[in-house]
Amino acid sequence: MYRVMLVEDDARLAELVMEYLSGYEFAVDLVTRGDTALERFKALAPDVVVLDLMLPGLDGMVVCRQIREVSEVPILILTAREDSYDEVSGLEQGADDFVNKPVQPRVLLARLRALMRRTQARSADASVLQFGALRIVTTDRSVLWRDEVCVLSNTEYKLLLVLAEAAGRVLSRDELLKKMRGIEFDGLDRSIDNCISKLRRKFDDADSEKIKTVWGEGYLFSPSAWN
Repeated sequence: MYRVMLVEDDARLAELVMEYLSGYEFAVDLVTRGDTALERFKALAPDVVVLDLMLPGLDGMVVCRQIREVSEVPILILTAREDSYDEVSGLEQGADDFVNKPVQPRVLLARLRALMRRTQARSADASVLQFGALRIVTTDRSVLWRDEVCVLSNTEYKLLLVLAEAAGRVLSRDELLKKMRGIEFDGLDRSIDNCISKLRRKFDDADSEKIKTVWGEGYLFSPSAWN
């Protein structure tokens, strides 16, 4: 059973979609306003989001961007436009798929199933991250360093995983905090810096070659330095 967060203010359409999907492998939670969507998303932790664009309180494109900043959950956008404007904008904000209104429930069901299959395939491929002597197994949250288990705190593990998943790309403190905790960097929070220091000690990175500091920008996980 997959959990869907349906963000839709059209009561008739929402009822139709909820009734149809509930007859299959999807349980649906309805959110009717854009300005409450992110908070509800964090509380519900859905497997997939179905998102209308024309919402009271906050535009659906903004909601899409907010969700994508804190999660990689699949997002399917409902659009009333026939041209490519919404599709291009949605892709730029992180959407995964689109269905045109008026919605055909069987088409929506097929698209959701396809999204979940792709997500499961990506999850299976990404269950092990290997960089030289570093091995991260996401299924059981284990970390091996030079063939020995490395004990990490929950925060250390989350930070290492976020960095490793973005190997070769600089991540700012703001990006790291959003991905880890869904909050923005206020310019004073030093928790990321402190955690980086702990990771460097555990992985013999005194020279900061494995986790590089890019001054004025953030941190970079170097994929070739973990020997």
